[in-house]
Amino acid sequence: MKIAMVASVRHGLREPFAGGLERHTADLARRLREAGHAVTVFASGQSDPELGVEAICAADSELDLSPAARRDVSMLSKRFMVEHDAYLGLMLRLAESDFDVIHDNSLHYLPLSMSRSVPAPVVKVLHTPPTPWLESALRYRAPTSVLVSVSRSNAVRWSTPVDRVVHNGIDLGEFAPSGGEIRPRAIWSGRIVPEKGAAVALRAAHLADMDLVLAGPISDEGYFRREVEPLLDERRRHLGHLRAAALVAELAASAVSLVTPLWDEPYGLVVVESLACGTPVAGIARGALPELLTADTGVMAEAADPQELARCLVEASKLDRAACRQRACSLADGRRMAAQYVEVYEAAAA
Repeated sequence: MKIAMVASVRHGLREPFAGGLERHTADLARRLREAGHAVTVFASGQSDPELGVEAICAADSELDLSPAARRDVSMLSKRFMVEHDAYLGLMLRLAESDFDVIHDNSLHYLPLSMSRSVPAPVVKVLHTPPTPWLESALRYRAPTSVLVSVSRSNAVRWSTPVDRVVHNGIDLGEFAPSGGEIRPRAIWSGRIVPEKGAAVALRAAHLADMDLVLAGPISDEGYFRREVEPLLDERRRHLGHLRAAALVAELAASAVSLVTPLWDEPYGLVVVESLACGTPVAGIARGALPELLTADTGVMAEAADPQELARCLVEASKLDRAACRQRACSLADGRRMAAQYVEVYEAAAA
């Protein structure tokens, strides 16, 4: 099939990936090409050229700004217009294209709201909980469009029924146990922003008297300085923003992974990345976590209580690592994910 893949332009598709959405989009494009499909990825010009990206804007929009930056109205307006112009221009181009299907992985309303103007069906993947912009776009979408959610828990939050749930997959060859020494420590990975709960994870590690490494970009400098940095010490360290190979090595060498969403995370790629490395998860039972974890692969607290999370840390670190790997293989195989999307494309195109 000839597939147009519309990426989010908030961050480029490049290592080290800014977040799970960027990694997912790049991996899916590669998997589809491996299966023989022609994929054109429309993304920021700051993406990896090896992905065969056609740039729809020169630079990342970075609209997921810190609270301080959001208060700068001129900055927000500029970033908003970067995205608006990029997607408006793209949809006008696609109106005269011969793609079989348009896979919309963006977080923007225009690809869906303009789906009536393009000849190919739009497969819109819901990577977020409901937003006013996208809820509005749903009302005006083409009848040929298809809605996919990345989890059942996210699907039920939307006002419009979704057509299918396809769990995000990963490269199980890349994310795998190392066979090396397992250190008696925890790991937390992700963007360092308030809703990801890095500070809660650090407090839990202190209470559990456990070493902890943080891996991820500092996306909110103010939050990091106020809430996270004061909790760092010789036993709890920030490793920085790691490329995939380095992240895999840290995950595989850790006794337990902490996942602390303070919002209804639609999926949480770090969960299956950890499990694929054989690392059990201690987390907060929000969003998709209860859908992804089983009793033999994770232990969850009902709320963001550091004391309860400390208990979960200790219990989860004792779980069977082989069971964790098996759970990831059954839930998040990237090849199977790509095949499921092809089924969606073929049904939509027919």
